[in-house]
Amino acid sequence: MSLPGRFPSRSIPLPLQPINAPTSFRDQAYALLKQAIADADIYNQPDEIRLDERQLSDALGVSRTPIREAMTLLEQEGFLRTVPRRGIFIVRKRKREIVEMIQMWAALESMAARLATLHASDDEIASLRHLFDEFQSSPPAEHIDVYSDANIAFHQAIFFFSGSLSIIENNR
Repeated sequence: MSLPGRFPSRSIPLPLQPINAPTSFRDQAYALLKQAIADADIYNQPDEIRLDERQLSDALGVSRTPIREAMTLLEQEGFLRTVPRRGIFIVRKRKREIVEMIQMWAALESMAARLATLHASDDEIASLRHLFDEFQSSPPAEHIDVYSDANIAFHQAIFFFSGSLSIIENNR
């Protein structure tokens, strides 16, 4: 029942878009450090690779706070480890850990491929077949960078076609 002179209240959805705030310094530092660690040739170094906050701060042009926060996240994810009174170091995986990770990825991708056969359309499956068409006339070694990109796209597509949000989110 409405009060006299008043309109009934109702809620209507507004056509709003999410706020597109720029990425924080911490998130940018995190992404750049993670990529630098992934690109680093840590297994051909005679010593452990120690990270210096000041040096990283200067290189990235930000204060040490976002560097510290980014390194904390990377440590939680297993990329870095803190050694008291010595510093923060890039983690080198042992051979056994690397083999176990490869086995885990293979099992995960196998499950993703199985799910893709259930969820992917015929057109999506066909798109996988055509990712490597340009390499039919010459060996992959002749264009390894392009081949590598196509290979990564193939595996990412399998994860995406699986339809499993858990698999997709954990393989970005």
